[in-house]
Amino acid sequence: MGKVKGRMDESILVCVYYGPNGERLIRRGHKMATIMDCPMYILTVDPLPFDEFDAEKSEYVERWRQLAEELEVEAFIIKDNERRSSAKVIKEVAHQLNITQIIIGQTAQSRWEEITKGSFMNVLLREIAFVDFHVVSCDRAIKEDIEGMFEKGVRAFLVEDEEGFRINFTLSKEVQFEGIFFKEIGTDFNNGIFKFMMNNKMCQVHITDDRVTDPSAFTCKIGQ
Repeated sequence: MGKVKGRMDESILVCVYYGPNGERLIRRGHKMATIMDCPMYILTVDPLPFDEFDAEKSEYVERWRQLAEELEVEAFIIKDNERRSSAKVIKEVAHQLNITQIIIGQTAQSRWEEITKGSFMNVLLREIAFVDFHVVSCDRAIKEDIEGMFEKGVRAFLVEDEEGFRINFTLSKEVQFEGIFFKEIGTDFNNGIFKFMMNNKMCQVHITDDRVTDPSAFTCKIGQ
């Protein structure tokens, strides 16, 4: 994914979790990697399997993936279905990639909040030798809270007709894509987000009154 770097004795790992501060950490890491002309990696960890991510998590993951491609970082790493502690996962990835700089956020949100506590930091400092840690203060004012916007996801399908694509909840021969539909709370109509896998990539489209709205506006374009 990334270009050949001039300095290989340094490498940066950015640890992100769900929330608007993830992009800020990634851009901070990229700025450091550009100055140092060294490789950069992005890591996120989740105890759930990837195919069980909800709409909110999927949006963040897809945005981070796009940003990783845009910034041409070495790799965007998702450790899903993970039962180990975040410290052990960070340690393993850091050792595998010969990481020398780790960037984490100071936000009190998600599993990463423990990273800012002394006990957890001491564990990392003991277990990961010769690594510099950068704890970035995140602006809580930009917090984007979209929890409670969608109902629990249900299995659904996209069917193509003369007008485009429409959502269906019954498996048939006409089905083009299978995925999960997250209906907006407070609506009697099928409005929400449909997420599915295509070409080994997580994709999503918006649904309004049972139909996909402007597929060309999304990263994963229907029909490609």
